[in-house]
Amino acid sequence: MEILVCVKRVPTVGGAITLTADRRAIDTKMSGFTISPHEECAVEEAVRLVERFGGSVTVVSLGPGEAQEQLRSCLALGASAAVLLETAAGAETGPIATAAALSAVAASGSFDLVLLGNEASDTGDYQVGIRLAHLLGWPVATGIKAIAMADDGASLTAARTYRGATETFTLPVPCVLTVKEGINLPRYPSLPGRLRAKRAPVTRVDGPQPAAGEIRMTSLRLPEAPKKQATVLGHGADAVPALLAVLTEIGVL
Repeated sequence: MEILVCVKRVPTVGGAITLTADRRAIDTKMSGFTISPHEECAVEEAVRLVERFGGSVTVVSLGPGEAQEQLRSCLALGASAAVLLETAAGAETGPIATAAALSAVAASGSFDLVLLGNEASDTGDYQVGIRLAHLLGWPVATGIKAIAMADDGASLTAARTYRGATETFTLPVPCVLTVKEGINLPRYPSLPGRLRAKRAPVTRVDGPQPAAGEIRMTSLRLPEAPKKQATVLGHGADAVPALLAVLTEIGVL
């Protein structure tokens, strides 16, 4: 079974989010980069399927040269090969060009399954998986939380939860699936895996240039944070009645 997993280099944000001066990107000077939790689960699911049915996992990313770091992290988790569609530093490529570039990689190999994260964790786009499937002419299912291959390998079932109900789809292969965090618990890379990933080659290909008329991001805006307000109930013993009234109001007493 040959599986292609598409991953994206995204900022690691664990604290307050700040923007660059032009307000078109998240300032990552104090954070760094990773892949989204959805894509970590996609890599893990691909590795598990190959461990069970045989084959190989290829990871691909569209981004700057530094995205090799994220691809090597995927290799350390068990992927067999990595492809970087390299873009110019600072270049922005929207979902249309991204799907077109990924479709060229998917069509060039004999892949049975293409996995993506359900959405990008930085921009929140849900478009690439569907656009990719449309370009390939393959069936697609999104928001998947469970995958099971048929015994003959000619089809698979994919399940997702919607409003408390479980929806199950049967798709012929090849097909495209976007998976959500929680489909599995990703493993930690082993030391031999890390060493192997450092030595493994990453195939580098020139990425596409943004097409005229494509959807473009113009600016980012941080949501207004709620203002924290404190109320002084009083001082010393005089504040006790007011404190008891507040505790009664919120149901503590």
